[in-house]
Amino acid sequence: MKKREQRIRRHKRVRARVTGASQRPRLSVFRSSRHIYAQLIDDVNGKTMAQFNDSLLDIKESKKTVKSDRAKLVGKHLGKILSEKGIKKIVFDRGGYKYHGRVKALADGLRETGVKF
Repeated sequence: MKKREQRIRRHKRVRARVTGASQRPRLSVFRSSRHIYAQLIDDVNGKTMAQFNDSLLDIKESKKTVKSDRAKLVGKHLGKILSEKGIKKIVFDRGGYKYHGRVKALADGLRETGVKF
């Protein structure tokens, strides 16, 4: 079985248990080979509440840093967006990726802004 198939199987397992609401939305993470994307989803209404990715960072800021540092910055920026919307608690959906490296860095960046999982 290939890595992509394994990730999709893990993602299906996680999504069977994880849902988000407007008071506590689901933070979905997608990690490509170059970038990391995060979006807040209200599964009850089927709406994306907020999103951020590392390509939206300042170019100078993103070129000089390694991918895990950029993921942490994405978490911090998304945390600022959440605090503006008044959201303090989320459900973390790692998207079938292991909680390690860039996914963990994104979560740490969110925690630094005061968001609870």
